[in-house]
Amino acid sequence: MKKVLLTGANGYLGSHVVEFLLNNGYDVHCVDLCNSNIPSRARFINKNIFEFNENIYKDLGEPDLLIHLAWRKGFAHNALEHMSDLSAHFDFLHNMLKGGLKNLSVMGSMHEVGYHIGKIDEFTPCKPMSQYGIAKNALQTALSELIGREFKDVSFKWLRGYYICGDDENSSSIFSKILAAERNGQKLFPFTSGKSKYDFLPVSEISKQIALASLQTEINGIINCCSGTAVPLAEKVESFIRERNLNIRLDYGKFPDRPYDSPEVYGDNGKIKKILQNNKG
Repeated sequence: MKKVLLTGANGYLGSHVVEFLLNNGYDVHCVDLCNSNIPSRARFINKNIFEFNENIYKDLGEPDLLIHLAWRKGFAHNALEHMSDLSAHFDFLHNMLKGGLKNLSVMGSMHEVGYHIGKIDEFTPCKPMSQYGIAKNALQTALSELIGREFKDVSFKWLRGYYICGDDENSSSIFSKILAAERNGQKLFPFTSGKSKYDFLPVSEISKQIALASLQTEINGIINCCSGTAVPLAEKVESFIRERNLNIRLDYGKFPDRPYDSPEVYGDNGKIKKILQNNKG
């Protein structure tokens, strides 16, 4: 049984990845500072990975695979913690590699790219426009250089996520904010123009993509975890409101579109489609 270690396992995304791995027979070890959302079938390790430790790989049980999802304030794109935490992320991963880790996946974001119109593939130039995007891009660049120079036998996957929906009560997305506004009795929800088109993926599907992309070792580098299609934000949110029979309505134009949100952006799903097809076979 392959031993899989997840950081940030108690988070919105992490708990779903843990559930998928457990349901498919893997020995799952979870690192976080609390375990309120972690299934009891997984082994929980209460540890601060930001505390520098050269023996961290051994201390965490010498896993076969590390899926690094831990990231503070992922929905607060200009929080200063993104840059202040950057070195700690790098040091932790470097020490895991020095200890002997051979299979590593790290969660990235389409916000590394910045303003871009159309399809994003692994060769799309990155010009991030938020502290979150800048930090993610810097970590990807640093790890790629390090592994290419010192750890060439490591299978390294940078999993670039797009827009996640589902399990909305536990997320910090626009969908969770709409649910909160509905509970508070709001009649109108302040909204942007809603015209921008994004690549949406249910949390159950992206969790599956993250797990399967991480477990395999043939396809490496930047892998888009995405649907490969773009849907207008307004269409997605209006559908969400209808499906849940909510009374709240969107108040269009109250907020400007963010400067780093493009009119249309979606991921190239070529790599992830191949991984999913290989898994079926």
